[in-house]
Amino acid sequence: MNRKDFLAQVGLGAAALLVPACIGGLASCSKSSNNAPTNVDFTLDVGTGSLATNGGYLIHSGVLVARTTSGTFLAVSAACTHEGTNVNYNAGGNNFICPNHGAQFSNTGAVTKGPASKGLSQYKTTLTGTSLRVYS
Repeated sequence: MNRKDFLAQVGLGAAALLVPACIGGLASCSKSSNNAPTNVDFTLDVGTGSLATNGGYLIHSGVLVARTTSGTFLAVSAACTHEGTNVNYNAGGNNFICPNHGAQFSNTGAVTKGPASKGLSQYKTTLTGTSLRVYS
């Protein structure tokens, strides 16, 4: 066997070993994630900051808390169930959008557009004055 044939055989062997790893890496894009916080119970001051304005939102302890354009509050798990990227609140559509692959969720966290196949966890909110309690 000459040098050229030897290198060709080594190259084919390496490719045979790497192909499953590459395919596995591509397949990870479709894995769903469930990073929803449990036992949630915290209070936020909505008198200042992003929640003082209708349409504003923030992420606290893995929970996205948003103030709708009508002034009510929503709270859902922040991590997209597709790959775990934090979603954004879209005040104009009153929904949540993942900036990574475009998954969309309703204001209750239900999937309205893939690639996510599982909804965001929803949390309860109670407003007392300027204190907003977010809890499971």
